Amino acid sequence: MGVIRRAFAEDFTIYRVAELKTGLLDLLGEAERIELDLSGVERMDSAGCQLLMLVKREASAAGKTLAIVAHSPAVQSLIEFYNLAAWFGDPLVVPAA
Repeated sequence: MGVIRRAFAEDFTIYRVAELKTGLLDLLGEAERIELDLSGVERMDSAGCQLLMLVKREASAAGKTLAIVAHSPAVQSLIEFYNLAAWFGDPLVVPAA
């Protein structure tokens, strides 16, 4: 089952989290390690942040690893605002402009 890397370009906002939630949780059944490339996410709000926290918690409970491997400025800003960098445990990587 190995590693799955998924890139996202859609917004992680309250308007999208319901549909994103199903897809993200489904990834947990597909691999032992899930890598999320969020470098294409233009907007993220607290609902999107909560969704990432939920998926990270569910991955941990299932004995799997969820890692954010690339952050857009919007994602990085929100993670820093809520002081969650240590909680997520991923290095904040922003693509070069």
